Amino acid sequence: MRYRGSVLGIVWSYIKPAVQFLVFYLALGIFLGLEKGLQNYSVYLFSGIIVINFFSECFSNGARAFVVNGALIKKIYLPRQLFSLSTIWVGIIHFLPQILVLIVACFAVGWHPDLKQIAAAIAGIVLIMLFGLAAGMIFGVANVFFRDSENLVDMFLMMATWLSPVMYSWTMVAREVQIANIEKIYMTNPISVAVELFHYAFWQPTLSIEQQQMLAEQGNWYMFPHLLTVWVPIALVISLLLLMIANSLFRRFEGNFAQEL
Repeated sequence: MRYRGSVLGIVWSYIKPAVQFLVFYLALGIFLGLEKGLQNYSVYLFSGIIVINFFSECFSNGARAFVVNGALIKKIYLPRQLFSLSTIWVGIIHFLPQILVLIVACFAVGWHPDLKQIAAAIAGIVLIMLFGLAAGMIFGVANVFFRDSENLVDMFLMMATWLSPVMYSWTMVAREVQIANIEKIYMTNPISVAVELFHYAFWQPTLSIEQQQMLAEQGNWYMFPHLLTVWVPIALVISLLLLMIANSLFRRFEGNFAQEL
């Protein structure tokens, strides 16, 4: 549906993240000098961008799923959760070309992941799917009754991009924000955990041992402490709890969908 009548079709799945990457790389990597503090900053940046793009697809499409399919909801009965679930598959379709480009770029700069890092990438994908599905379903239900919800989605997506370590290192949060344990509060955001998982899986294996030691000496640790053992389980629990809340809201208000739409 998205590419109906489009000349380039699914090629837009490559063009849009490429333009997004170039803008951020020039503005932050070159003009603000973040490239000097992080080795292979281009890989660091793009691995975070595709996570945010994947979440954006799942969240924004999920928030519109029931309204967009209002005609079907009013005419026939079918499990309406399928509309939310379908947005995850659409997100995956647009995510695959981006991760393919990332993998090629990583190999070009000496990517050498181990099984733990590959598993971390898979965990990051699953985490975004769960969190995106939950957030999309909550706002999808709200959007049936309050159309202003779509504007809130755009605002939250902008916040998610800047409140996750996509374009900067997580160490800057603890260094620049003088609040006790701010970095731990920061990591209760499942998106931040997923971005760090992708950094661990794709960016960190492109660094040499010397580069990792240099970053450590500068205070720019390449992985958040206890990421795999503590923060991934916490993020999964938060995402699953949010999904349970989303499903509860859906079941409570589902009966009024046809009437409101």
